[in-house]
This record gives sequence, structure tokens and C-alpha cells, in this order.
Amino acid sequence: MDYTTYFTQNTTDKITKDLIGRPLIFNNGEKLGGYIVEAEAYMGKKDRAAHSYAGRRSQANEGLYRRGGTIYIYSQRQYFFFDVACQEENEPQGVLVRAIEPIWGIDTMIKNRSGKQGVLLTNGPAKMMQAFGIHSRHWDLHFLSDSPFTIDLDDNHKKIPQEIIAAPRVGINQSDPEWAKKPLRYYVAGNPFVSDMKKRDMREDHGWKE
Repeated sequence: MDYTTYFTQNTTDKITKDLIGRPLIFNNGEKLGGYIVEAEAYMGKKDRAAHSYAGRRSQANEGLYRRGGTIYIYSQRQYFFFDVACQEENEPQGVLVRAIEPIWGIDTMIKNRSGKQGVLLTNGPAKMMQAFGIHSRHWDLHFLSDSPFTIDLDDNHKKIPQEIIAAPRVGINQSDPEWAKKPLRYYVAGNPFVSDMKKRDMREDHGWKE
């Protein structure tokens, strides 16, 4: 399946949930990456937590308005975050990849994270981008297939979670309780690389089926 079809044929929340367990790879000379274990859906103009709420549009969030499968990278302070636009052009919805379980290029990712390793390597969206060595918005507005990023859509390469949890998104303004509480964050139950996963909840099998 091509990226345009994948990122437009379903609702954004369903796309986000389906991404859990798929490989995300950044290959800019060396293959770095792992399995997506946590992601959040942003539902566009009606979603008070979305950068495109009420139709806000600027150079900073233009990626959300492009066709599904377009990369949207945004920054907060010195940190960078990886999103992919969902839906048709001008329907500004997207998915934020929050964490991966690292598999490929771990030594290089540790160097990129200044020696951080274990769960601290990629258990958050800014940490994941640091592990990839990304410190700019250079790949913003690029289509996935025209970038060093790959999301493997082959179901034969997907890891299957024992359970996917749907929970409220992280850091959403509580002034709008309806959207703050919507269960639009999906993650692998018990996976240690999920952001803020408590030690007592971590599973030895990382929450995957055999």
C-alpha cells in the first residue's frame, strides 16, 4: 500500500492506532529506528489540541494541510517532533509519533543522545528525534517517500501488541476538558519505551505477542 492511500483511507484515530508496532526508520546514511510503541492522533480544525484548531494556518503548521503522508516537523524551544499528515489536502489532521522501541543503529542513537541509553534512548518524541540526529525542521513538508524516513506498511513486518491502550494525550490544556480527556493516545501496554511508563507496569516481553 502506498503512503497516500494509507494516510487517507481511514479516520486519523484509526490510522494512529494501526501505526503501533510498525517500523519507523530514519536512514540518512545509516539505518536508525525501531518499532512505534506510542502515537497520538490530532483531529484537525475541531480539535482544540491540534495546531490547526479553528483553521489556523501558517508556515509553521503548513505540513498538516498537505496530503496524507506528508511529514510535519515542529519545534518547541530546542526540541523537534515528528508528525505525519493524515487525510486529504486541506483537511489538517495528523499523527504525532511519541516513542519507538529501538532496534536498528542503537550505538549511533546512543551517541546522538550523548550517551543516554536503555529506556531513556527513545521514550519520548523529542528524545526519538535526538536519537535520529535531527536538530532542525529540514524534512518538514517533504512527502515520506521523498525523505530519509520510512514507515514500513508491510503487515508481515509489524509487531503485534498483546494490548493497545487508548488514553488521553500528554500535556493537553485542561481548560477544554472534552478534548483533554479524549483517548487519542495509543500505546503498547507494558512496553518500557512508552513515555512515562511506570516500572511496575513494564512487562518483560515488552507487551508484544510472540
